[in-house]
Amino acid sequence: MTDRTTEDAKEAPEAKPTFRSDVTVELVKHSAADSDVLWAARVSTAGEQSLEEITKDPERSKGLINFLMRDRHGSPFEHNSMTFFISAPIFVFREFMRHRVGWSYNEESGRYRELQPVFYVPDASRKLVQEGRPGKYVFVEGSQAQHELTGRVMESSYQDAYEAYQEMLAAGVAREVARSVLPVGLYSSMYATCNARSLMHFLGLRTQHEQAAVPSFPQREIEMVGEKMEAEWARLMPLTYAAFNNNGRIAP
Repeated sequence: MTDRTTEDAKEAPEAKPTFRSDVTVELVKHSAADSDVLWAARVSTAGEQSLEEITKDPERSKGLINFLMRDRHGSPFEHNSMTFFISAPIFVFREFMRHRVGWSYNEESGRYRELQPVFYVPDASRKLVQEGRPGKYVFVEGSQAQHELTGRVMESSYQDAYEAYQEMLAAGVAREVARSVLPVGLYSSMYATCNARSLMHFLGLRTQHEQAAVPSFPQREIEMVGEKMEAEWARLMPLTYAAFNNNGRIAP
């Protein structure tokens, strides 16, 4: 099959990007329970024990997990695993992948597949205006005109970028080269695998919470991902989750 020419590409139907303001997080598999923490912690004093023996005293279990969290005995929180499938803008993933210890990632590749025209445009709830100096600033809502401008300019820019991408692909340019014109507002997807300890560290930095002993100021879009992951983890490991909150949301 011969490559289409650039002139053919210009005559192709116009690409139709779609725009989103959300992120999605799916827990695809896990081996994670509070008993994993208890089992790992008690081997140091009691050797190997059955699950029944480990969990027979709920109050003792709660107390042990709280002790481990409070005194920052972290390794028992590593003997578990959660894998999430996440869909979010590329700029979220670039922040996300700064978290390296205890995490594994596999992201869709623009070298090997044609990237789809799905782009991020913030909705009306996204605060747009930064006030204050670096290190000491707040975000405020912004005016209706600023929101309208943001949506219009972003959508137009995305449309132009994706048309350029399609034109290069149609002319036979390799995907790994053509993708260079695409913006970081493009949606990507990845599998992210972690344990409870690495997730706690992530949440401590990437979410705001009234129980946090150390304040954090995450970008809202990565916080949205963190909130969804946190909800899944809270369901799997309720005692560990409670201890995390009760001890200032600081990873042990």
